[in-house]
Amino acid sequence: MIRVREVIVVEGRYDKNALSQIVDAMIVETSGFGVFHDADKRNMIRSLALKNGIIILTDSDGAGLLIRNHLKSFIPSECIKNAYIPEISGKERRKNSPSKEGLLGVEGMSPQVLEDCLRRAGATIVDEEHAFHTESFTKTDLFFMGLSGGPESGRKRKMLQSRLGIPTNLSSNSLLEYLNRTVSRSELKKILDELE
Repeated sequence: MIRVREVIVVEGRYDKNALSQIVDAMIVETSGFGVFHDADKRNMIRSLALKNGIIILTDSDGAGLLIRNHLKSFIPSECIKNAYIPEISGKERRKNSPSKEGLLGVEGMSPQVLEDCLRRAGATIVDEEHAFHTESFTKTDLFFMGLSGGPESGRKRKMLQSRLGIPTNLSSNSLLEYLNRTVSRSELKKILDELE
């Protein structure tokens, strides 16, 4: 079990249950879209973010992205770390059928995948030296790497996101933040060369 300083925000109780088996941290549920209509919960999450920082860990589907973007709309960006689960087809054991997009959610991820996601997001692991990699990629870099502004950019970006094990529907800004926290220039160049 790892101790994480930041508060981890997830969609629901099954996500919280899966995460609490590997992480000693405060875990807050948004109650799915409930956070959109619950001012008290938004205020609590904002207050926790300002005090401890938060890690947003939502599903990789469209609903998870909407919830993540809603949280980002009322919390200062410097208080947020984004953890992304990979897009894996399947269904959770407790469900009769797969989700609308056919992807596993946070609750369906293995403990090792969840821990890796938190570490890549730059979680502050208590009692462990942990400094996330800080590279400074810019939007201009994305352009020159062929990841934005070109006729094949969208396809290339999706291939990269898939290879990195993050959702393929991330915005360019979210991809940029992820790259800046997790990948060096030489690593990214190697991955892009392999995708050619």
